[in-house]
Amino acid sequence: MDIEALVRPVVESSGLELVEAAFRRDGGRRVLRVTVDRDGGVDLDAISETSERISRRLDLEDVVSGSYTLEVSSPGVERPLRAPRDFVGRVGEKVKVKTAEPVDGSRTHVGTLVAVDAESIVVSTENGERRIPLDEIRSARTLFEWGVRGGSSPQAARGRAGKRADPPLQKRTSSKPSAKR
Repeated sequence: MDIEALVRPVVESSGLELVEAAFRRDGGRRVLRVTVDRDGGVDLDAISETSERISRRLDLEDVVSGSYTLEVSSPGVERPLRAPRDFVGRVGEKVKVKTAEPVDGSRTHVGTLVAVDAESIVVSTENGERRIPLDEIRSARTLFEWGVRGGSSPQAARGRAGKRADPPLQKRTSSKPSAKR
């Protein structure tokens, strides 16, 4: 059973992108984790609605045997990159890539993703550009630069657009008279 093929049409009909759908074991229970996204990010209402639609589809198809928990979420600020299309959408962003074998003497490469083609990606690191074959990548994700206003890129800033900003911190004052004078 290809769970991604089953849930992809439901996710896409909700105007979202399917990042990943996979069964995992978590604390002895089986969990179907579905990760969704869209330009501008996803809000709780979109996730909730999509979760309900996926649940109905899984119940109708009756292809999953045994008990499981469905979890639908966004990829978060540091998005995993797995498929070539994931890298294409993140050109210009800061990434961390780990390889199975050393590339230019290192297995970990941190820098800006500058190019993607059918066989490789190019990451501009402190030590120069590194061409990394896609089949050598063990894991990759975007990096969010904490403390940098606006995140790591225009795409990161776009990912926060439309989300409720926390109100600025305000000093609270009490209307009660002070006991100390």
